[in-house]
Amino acid sequence: MTNLHAEDALHYPVSVLCNLFGVSKQAYYKHNEDALMAKAAKEEFVVQFIRETRQKDGGIGGRKLWYMYKQRFGETDAVGRDTFETIIDRNGLKVRKKMRKPKTTDSSHGLPTFPNLVGDLIPMTPNQLWVSDITYIDIWLNDTTYMFCYLSLILDAYTEEIVGWSVGPTLETAYPIKALNMALERIDGQSTHNLIHHSDRGCQYASREYVNILRSHGVQISMTESGDPKDNAQAERVNNTMKNELLRGKRFSNIREVEQSVKAAVDFYNNERPHMSIDMLTPVEAAQKTGEIPMRWKSFRQEYIKNSQKACVIP
Repeated sequence: MTNLHAEDALHYPVSVLCNLFGVSKQAYYKHNEDALMAKAAKEEFVVQFIRETRQKDGGIGGRKLWYMYKQRFGETDAVGRDTFETIIDRNGLKVRKKMRKPKTTDSSHGLPTFPNLVGDLIPMTPNQLWVSDITYIDIWLNDTTYMFCYLSLILDAYTEEIVGWSVGPTLETAYPIKALNMALERIDGQSTHNLIHHSDRGCQYASREYVNILRSHGVQISMTESGDPKDNAQAERVNNTMKNELLRGKRFSNIREVEQSVKAAVDFYNNERPHMSIDMLTPVEAAQKTGEIPMRWKSFRQEYIKNSQKACVIP
C-alpha cells in the first residue's frame, strides 16, 4: 500500500487503497508511524555506534565503520551499506584530513647507511619485515601556543600490527630505541635472523646505538635509497592513520596525555580495527596466518613485483 501511494498518490489515494486491502485509515497511518519510528530508531542506533567507535578512532572512515557494524550486529539486523553511507552524510559524520607537518627526517648526517633490501619483497609471515618511521603530534600549551612531540612507530609489514611505539619530546635516538626494544621484547626467544628492519635514512636509525641493537639480535638492516616517502610507504601510511584517524579530534596539553591516547589507539588498531590490506582482518588475527593474505585494494607495487617474478621463471 505504502509503495503504491508513494509512486502515484493521485491514482492510488489512501482511502481507495484502504478499501481495496480491507484496512482502516487509522491502521494505515499507525503502520506508517510505526515504520517511521522504527527507521528513526535504527538510524539513531547507527549514529551512536559510529560515535562510540570514533571515541576510540576519531578519523575512521565509513567503509571500515560499515564493516565493523555488520560484523557486530549481523546482516539480518544491520542496515544496508548505501543506507549506512546516507546516514553518515545526513548526520555530518564524514571526516576530512588536515595537512601540515614539520621535518622529522635528517638524512644529511654523514653516518653509515644501508642498502634497500625490500624493494621486491612481499612478506609472507609475521616478523619477516618491520618498517619504522617517526611522526609529530601537536601539544597545545594554550589557545595560541603549541609545541611538538614525536611518535616513533614500528609496524609488522605482514600483519599490519604496531609492534613497537614510543612518544618523546625531541627527535633524540633514545625514543626510537624505546620503540625498537618494545618490538624485540614481544618476540623474545624467537629467531630474528630472517627479520629485516626497514626505515628511512634518518640519523636516529643510522646511529651507532640503534644499529648495534639490530646487529646484536641478528636483524638485517634496510634503508630507503632516497628521501621519497614512497620508499617507506607502509610506515608513512600507519603514521597517517595514527594522526588523522585514530587521534583525530584530540587536543593534547602534555606528553602524558599523548602517551595515554596512543596506547589506547594502538590497542584498538591492533585488536579491533579491520584492515583492507589484510582482507579486513585485525592485525592480531593476521598474526596467526602465513602465506599471502588477499587485499581489499589494488597494490600496483605488489602487482609489479608478482609480474616481474613470473617473467623471471623459466618454463
